[in-house]
Amino acid sequence: MIREVTMENVLLLSCDTGQGHNSCAQAVKECFENKNIQCEMQDSLDFISNGFGRFMSWGHSFMYRHIPGLFRWGYQYSKEHPWVFRQNSGIYKILTIGAERLYCYIADRKFDTVICTHVFSAIILTHLLKRHQLSIKTAFVATDYTLYPGMEAFDLQKYFIPSKSLLNVYCDLGIPQERIVASGIPVQQKFWRRTEKEEAKQLVGISRKNKHLLMMCGSMGCGPIAKILKHIAGRLPRDVEVSVICGTNKRLYRKLSTRYKEYPRIHVVGYTENVSVYLDSADLYLTKPGGISVTEAAVKNVPMAFVNAVAGCEQYNMDFFIEMGAAFTADSVAELAVKSIIALKEEQKCKQMEAALKDYRQADGAECIFYEMNRGTNI
Repeated sequence: MIREVTMENVLLLSCDTGQGHNSCAQAVKECFENKNIQCEMQDSLDFISNGFGRFMSWGHSFMYRHIPGLFRWGYQYSKEHPWVFRQNSGIYKILTIGAERLYCYIADRKFDTVICTHVFSAIILTHLLKRHQLSIKTAFVATDYTLYPGMEAFDLQKYFIPSKSLLNVYCDLGIPQERIVASGIPVQQKFWRRTEKEEAKQLVGISRKNKHLLMMCGSMGCGPIAKILKHIAGRLPRDVEVSVICGTNKRLYRKLSTRYKEYPRIHVVGYTENVSVYLDSADLYLTKPGGISVTEAAVKNVPMAFVNAVAGCEQYNMDFFIEMGAAFTADSVAELAVKSIIALKEEQKCKQMEAALKDYRQADGAECIFYEMNRGTNI
């Protein structure tokens, strides 16, 4: 029986392996709830067993911060060996342990729409849909400017991707073009609200007349941020101030706070909910190229300097914005520090990068996803 499904009760399935997937799901949830759509957000790995999601989150954070080389190897290996995620593989069997629990959860709570912001979530959802009849809308939202290993293992109704330039890449995977929507990566609505730069500088404790270099390496504060700051501090011009956001990395915060307590133009910040205003205040954003981080900066038209701390899918994010002319990187932390200071002193360089971002016109991903998913669908 064919019937039209409307969107009233939405389940957002994320995966707590880095904050980006959660931030994306939260952005969609915020947008939908503002339009009176009931939403719930869950970590899909928690359906495998109680605490499994927390364990994976801890493992991911530890590897990301302390053994990034292993993370890079794992990403490259799974990319080159697609069988890793195929049915009957060890990873597939572990992931789909939670499929029955997830099915019961969806059926009992009468969700009509399920949106996944992580490959693992999409694999589990696809597995249960092969075994159970559910009249629901389904979608996958990419949070990086590339494909992911494991995408061959799931099949959902809609694929929301960051840019039209990636359309052929997704089609080459065998996904029908009519299922793909170039929505842009969703970011929370506060990033679409602007504070004038001089006012924003004052709000975060930066002199209105000074240039502001904002440094942040994701919510976990990973990468060689301490080494880069050391090089910058040694050659910091008098009219430049630096803010370093350490995120949830308390050890990094304590280390940098102690080391730079006598440096009045270096501001060390722990975890903050005020990243939007910090971006409004920034003349240059030095960051690792996480999909959410770069999209937030693109929304704000802030030029970027990239630390390639982890590689993997972040390599593609970096290449995307460098090729656009909106960012730069360097082969060493010392060179990146020098190039960042030069960019701040040479206003034309930053203006060119800002112009590239304005020409790109970052889309409001959450709004686009709402529009597409809210249309009636025959199932």
